[in-house]
Amino acid sequence: MTRCSTRRSTVAVRRTVLGLMLGIPLLAPSVMAQDAMPGSQPIEGEAAVVEQPRVLISEVLIEGLEGHPEEERLQISTYDAMQVRPGMRVTREELQNDLNGIQATGWFSDVRIVPKNGPLGVQVVVQVEPFPPLSAVEISGDNGNLLADEVIEETFASDYGRTLNLNYLQQRMKALQASVADQGYSLARVSGPERVSPAGVVTLKLLQGSVAGVEVKFLTQDGDDTDENGNPIRGKSKEWVVTREISIQPGDPFNRNQLEKDIKRLYGTQLFSDVKVSLLPMPGQPGDVVIVLGIVEQSTGQLSGGLGFSQSQGMFGQVQLQETNFMGRAWTVGTNITYGQYGGLANFNFSDPWIYGDKHRTSFRTSLFLSQEVPQVFQSEEKGNIRTVEDYINNGSGSAFETGRAYSFTGNGGTDNAPDDVNLASTEFPTRSWFDYEGDTVVLRKTGGSFSFARPMNGGDPYKDAKWTLVSGMSFSEVRPINFAGSSRPYGVATKKRSAGNGEVGKDEIICVSYKCADSNTLIAARFATTYNTLNNPRNPTSGNFFSAGTEQFVGINSDSPTFNRLRASYTEFFPVDWLKLHKGCRPKPGEQADCPQAIGVQIKGGAIMGEVPPYEAFCMGGSNSIRGWYNCDLAVSKAFSEVTIEYRFPLISIFSGEVFMDAGTDFGTQGDVPGKPGLLLDKDGSGVSVGTGMIVTTPVGPIRLEVATKDFSSDYRFNLGVGWKF
Repeated sequence: MTRCSTRRSTVAVRRTVLGLMLGIPLLAPSVMAQDAMPGSQPIEGEAAVVEQPRVLISEVLIEGLEGHPEEERLQISTYDAMQVRPGMRVTREELQNDLNGIQATGWFSDVRIVPKNGPLGVQVVVQVEPFPPLSAVEISGDNGNLLADEVIEETFASDYGRTLNLNYLQQRMKALQASVADQGYSLARVSGPERVSPAGVVTLKLLQGSVAGVEVKFLTQDGDDTDENGNPIRGKSKEWVVTREISIQPGDPFNRNQLEKDIKRLYGTQLFSDVKVSLLPMPGQPGDVVIVLGIVEQSTGQLSGGLGFSQSQGMFGQVQLQETNFMGRAWTVGTNITYGQYGGLANFNFSDPWIYGDKHRTSFRTSLFLSQEVPQVFQSEEKGNIRTVEDYINNGSGSAFETGRAYSFTGNGGTDNAPDDVNLASTEFPTRSWFDYEGDTVVLRKTGGSFSFARPMNGGDPYKDAKWTLVSGMSFSEVRPINFAGSSRPYGVATKKRSAGNGEVGKDEIICVSYKCADSNTLIAARFATTYNTLNNPRNPTSGNFFSAGTEQFVGINSDSPTFNRLRASYTEFFPVDWLKLHKGCRPKPGEQADCPQAIGVQIKGGAIMGEVPPYEAFCMGGSNSIRGWYNCDLAVSKAFSEVTIEYRFPLISIFSGEVFMDAGTDFGTQGDVPGKPGLLLDKDGSGVSVGTGMIVTTPVGPIRLEVATKDFSSDYRFNLGVGWKF
């Protein structure tokens, strides 16, 4: 009975699948042992196995590929994956390894090994079911469209129409993963396939890795988020000052590149010395994280002072008090007091870099000021100046005469002594015009304020890198021409003309310092401007361009208030070059990145004024930010102008850089259109060309320029000390 039972079991096993289906064993080891060794003594229990006996393999057959378009290729791949060959004696484990090897080729969705007894041994039949030809790839879970259709098509282009292979599919999935990671989605994972349809449509799954929330923690300088009592650190800044700079919102796919830009914006506020970022996984939500920002605030209050020199103020001292995070709202509040030889300035300013709740990132700034300065319009370096006249009576004569001098009015060789008082002189000589020369420097005292709004043209996306910016605002000021004692002095006279005429000057050479010779002028203006910026570096650009254009409309509100319009425009372009290699950063070693900022910069700018403009509001040409071969405002005082600059900048060594430049400018002959014609009275050239060179020192407060430039290619040159690049 035992033997018969054994034979019935053996017959049953011959019809049983010997291999695995998709890696799941379908024949127990004990059954194969019994089938392989029919003459052996069975052990107690059919599932018991003592050892794995070997079976003689007489033939290996592959079924399931008949008529397949890639039949030969798949047969070769199957045979190559097997170690079993006809004539070999193998164990069940070796057949299992072959089955795994065939499955590992990636060509088949189902693999079975079926044994059949033959006269010479066991015949092994490998039954395979190949995957269908790949026809399409679908992505599930891609709610943020991280994988564009073009990327998928390009990745699988060589596979469409060919038999799907899981190994090749895994390689393509890695390529998709790399594409997603290159976009910054470092938490996203491509997995699958979830499904392969009979039509060859493969469905892959994309686990995006989303942001569940953004948290802000304020830290001490040592990085602690609690104080000695275990209480959370409370920051000075409002939490929304931090979070409004973060473009990643809860529910968005996590993007490392986007987060890095957000952190860069946080540093750009100059409110924080360090930003530590950590990602906390969300329990039960695979791939989702909470972004925790550890904020280390820096000191935002500043008290500074210094000494300096300028042509308008002479030697001066300056004290500045500023807070850049007022009330924790990123507001800047400051006051500046400057006092010099010729004038001073008291200024209070307020600015908000981003109006709360505005999606356009509109900024606001305003200021109030009281200043006293020497306008360079009435100054000349070598050809005299326009000095104050205490009083002036115009009686309609062709010349004006200085009081207190002797003149020969009768023509008989005698002299007439004019009184020292202009009223007495006018009474004694009523047909002649008289002026009382004081000889003080013309000083302007200005009191007023201004405000402006600036809006990037970002379409309502505050994180968009907007190239265009619109600016609008208004200014209000009262301007009084005075002497150093503070008395009103609306008239002036050119010292060179006075000296040449021994006190007698032409009637047009007594000029109004203010509009209509008033004791004060009220200036009210509306300003509109736009800028376009593609510069690659705001401090020392080497490529890109910058364009600006603006208009100021001044509106008269009384007889002493002028009405005029002032237009300005400028265009700057930088072209990167690699000519000089003096700086070691220009000679990088293999594997190092070059640090050699050098470029050709070109700037064109111009302007025009229409209407009755006070002379102190005219354009000034010449100086460190104009035509550098002339002193400040020493080239022209005009109603229109144009300037062109070509400049080559290159690094030298350490913090030193060099420059070679050429400036050229013209007033278009408009100095005579300025009321009083101060430029012509002081014999200013009106146009010129300047060639020069300079050295720039990079400091924490910005570049400092030391330059030397010539006038019109002559030996007449001047030195210039400036802060910051010219453009």
